Amino acid sequence: MLLFSVLAAATAPGLALLMYFYLKDRYDSEPLHMVIKVFLLGFLVVLPVMIFQRGLLLWLGDDTLIQVFGISAGVEEFFKWFLLYHIIYNHTEFDEPYDGILYAAAVSLGFATVENLLYAWAGHASISMLLMRSLLPVSGHAMFGVIMGYYMGKAKFSEHLKSKYMLLLSLVLPWFWHGVYDLILTKFSHDWIWFIIPLMVFLWYGGMAKISRANNRSPFRMLKREEKVNM
Repeated sequence: MLLFSVLAAATAPGLALLMYFYLKDRYDSEPLHMVIKVFLLGFLVVLPVMIFQRGLLLWLGDDTLIQVFGISAGVEEFFKWFLLYHIIYNHTEFDEPYDGILYAAAVSLGFATVENLLYAWAGHASISMLLMRSLLPVSGHAMFGVIMGYYMGKAKFSEHLKSKYMLLLSLVLPWFWHGVYDLILTKFSHDWIWFIIPLMVFLWYGGMAKISRANNRSPFRMLKREEKVNM
């Protein structure tokens, strides 16, 4: 019974946030099987990320800045970005800006859920500790995904140089904020909460604004209005 409770506490935050982002799609809901598929792809990317990070750690050493911005944030965000770009970016279901946010959040939450499960299994974490992780690492991965997906959505529906620029931002910005997050946890081992909470409030506030802007740019927005008028 305790094992079931721990596993539920480890997986529930990721699934709850995934459902939240799925329901925030106002105008053209994505096929649920596609969202689940991308969520599960986030599971699969954990192993290559861990192997790559281990190799870089042995090669580059444990310098703090290299570790948080390069080995941790850099590798994780690049693998998630690479997965989204090659599997989702040119998919026919990616047909409105918000889809970028949904799919990026899905792969990020899949990744974070496996991290939580590994933490619970290896560290014998308590339920209260796993719930705390839902407010920080899982929530943080979700926000990095929102940032990545927002700019990937802008890239998808922009042209030429602007599209390439937005695609670059979709990798650089989540990498930067992920690095800042990890740097705070590394440098401020005792007072980290005084820095992490304002950072998370800032990321969530910005994330909600990005969700609203992405929905407002949906090509299906006017179709929904016309349907309401004709009813």
